[in-house]
Amino acid sequence: MRRNQTTAQSLRASKQMAEAADRLGFTRYWVAEHHNTDSVASTSPAIELMYLGQDTEQIRLGSGGVMLPNHAPLAVAEQFALLTAVYGDRIDLGIGRAPGTDPITSAAIRGHLGGGHFVDADGRPIDPVREFPRNVQDILTLLSPHGAEVRLPRGQTYQLRAAPDVEHAPQVWLLGSSDYSAQLAAALGLPYVFAHDFSGRGTRQALDLYRGSFEPSEHGEAPRTFLSMNVCVAETADEAWELVEPHLNTMTKFTTGGGMSPAPFVGDDVKALFTDDLRRAAQPTVDTWAVGDPAQVAHQLREAAAEFGVDEIMVHPVQGAYQDDPADAWPAKVRGFELLAEQLLDD
Repeated sequence: MRRNQTTAQSLRASKQMAEAADRLGFTRYWVAEHHNTDSVASTSPAIELMYLGQDTEQIRLGSGGVMLPNHAPLAVAEQFALLTAVYGDRIDLGIGRAPGTDPITSAAIRGHLGGGHFVDADGRPIDPVREFPRNVQDILTLLSPHGAEVRLPRGQTYQLRAAPDVEHAPQVWLLGSSDYSAQLAAALGLPYVFAHDFSGRGTRQALDLYRGSFEPSEHGEAPRTFLSMNVCVAETADEAWELVEPHLNTMTKFTTGGGMSPAPFVGDDVKALFTDDLRRAAQPTVDTWAVGDPAQVAHQLREAAAEFGVDEIMVHPVQGAYQDDPADAWPAKVRGFELLAEQLLDD
């Protein structure tokens, strides 16, 4: 979200971006899950993807990711089974272990305002973060052709299915910014995505750990990885560095304890907020981003792909908006897609 932008306008802008990425030949378009914040409108990935994909034809649509501790596995499986019923074999289910919000909001999602929890068969509270491996397994089982079989106390069995039929199961990816999900993805034989855009550190260690301990399974015969990367590309490097300032200011303020708010506009609006202290704090972060003109950014992306040995790089476009840009569009981000397509997608 940016200043003076409503949720509806933000969603329309994202839909325009998805359609542009589809038209230009990008592989996939993912959306995140965050809650109770003025700066992010993406709270329900499955609902958002059902809307974003309406006028796309080939691009994969996915979550980056569903924050599983907030949800029951059956609910997630049902939502993504419905997406595959509409969009066929082009749905990705990216799953994360973090709640994507504060503890009070996460508890409210799971239960009721003021608190809530999951319980085991005996009614005892359980920690959904600690149950993450089991819940991932449950989703995989629920999305299989025969669903899950639940054993009841007296020995009977009960069948659970995510949909009357699941002709195309979504591709499940595990997301992470540390070693934990890398190890779990390897153990389950699942593809793995590292959030390089978020941390920019520990990338090689996590990917090496994943590849070195990968166990082939029905979900994958060999390791499959990509990383996400903050990218700001424009016609000139000077313009790109202007366009990156709102996001850089917002994220630096957040990581230094200042909270998150809708992004300011490019130019005087952000320059009035982006203090010298924030600029100094931002430097280590921006060193892991790809910022510049099309040739520079294409070179940086190729270098990152080679350095980390990944199959893909997911571009996280971080261009800001000018004050006179339409509120329901991200012109600089769409133009960035076009510039990158010219550089990279004909290779």
